[in-house]
Amino acid sequence: MKKILLIEDNNDIRENTAEILSLTNYKVITAENGKAGVELALKEKPDLIICDIMMPVLDGYGVLHMLHKNPEVKHTPFIFLSAKAERTDVRRGMELGADDYITKPFSGTELLNAVESRFKKIDLSREQLPADLYGLSTLMKTSNGKDLLKNLSEDRNVNKYKKKSQIYAEGYTPSKLFFIQKGRVRTYKTNDDGKDLVTGLFNEGEFLGYLALLEGSAYKETAEALEDTELAVIPREDFEQLMNNNLEVMQKFIQLLARNIADKEQQLLGLAYNSLRKKVAEALLTLQRKYKTAGDTNFSIDISRENLASVAGTATESLIRTLSEFKADKLIDIKDGRITLLDEKKLGQMAN
Repeated sequence: MKKILLIEDNNDIRENTAEILSLTNYKVITAENGKAGVELALKEKPDLIICDIMMPVLDGYGVLHMLHKNPEVKHTPFIFLSAKAERTDVRRGMELGADDYITKPFSGTELLNAVESRFKKIDLSREQLPADLYGLSTLMKTSNGKDLLKNLSEDRNVNKYKKKSQIYAEGYTPSKLFFIQKGRVRTYKTNDDGKDLVTGLFNEGEFLGYLALLEGSAYKETAEALEDTELAVIPREDFEQLMNNNLEVMQKFIQLLARNIADKEQQLLGLAYNSLRKKVAEALLTLQRKYKTAGDTNFSIDISRENLASVAGTATESLIRTLSEFKADKLIDIKDGRITLLDEKKLGQMAN
């Protein structure tokens, strides 16, 4: 049960607010002034503090200031509660480190929405989100109560691309963000000998081309449709406005990108040091994890051998020979060019 400390000098407001929170299954402890509130916060270590601003002995600003000096409670979420609604008061509270601000009179719904939103953000900060745009979408939905990324992609112009069509090319300056409504996309880099290395695989419901937009740089890779694909086109200005309006979202997004970089480094290590068999096994498992949906018992990998070779980082001829070996070892099955994994465990434990 979540524990909430309520600091309020008005008896009626304190009792009514505590009752609303208690009925919603929160454990509520109360204090009638700021000094008592600080003492209770240090003793009880609440999960959330709701504090009035205008109080005798020690006002709300003083409470927040004192709590931020104590490492045991300095990160406890803090919501101001006050009848003062002037912009300067809101700004001062936020500058001191408050997480939210509720003005009196308030309804029970407003109170509970603020509390629940704060607890969702706490849970989200502890959750290890995947290093992709699903993680960002989850973050923004939790932070704002809306699936903003989904809203961003709705009612947009849709570009259609045939299989193997180029979406954007390395070296070009981005002017838009792409959202995959249908189809699959790969990004790749090409060396001086004309050999491709896949750097990313994207599925329906994911965004494409966001790294160059965030860096303000040219594309560092080329994007190509793996099958007939439909992309919603989002102007760069709309994406930048969305990212710049929420500092918390941007900070979390940077963390997601950092983990994405770590995944890329692991991929490079594999390409540099893994055996041919292990490279091919990892490529097959990557495609399976990326594109197989829950409950799909008939899933098989449908990708050209050239593209699969570029995912594995090997020559096409070497890939085809290794696939034949895997089929003979009953690790995979191949029918009409489609690959079905028969023993994921052994593929995952493939030795160098």
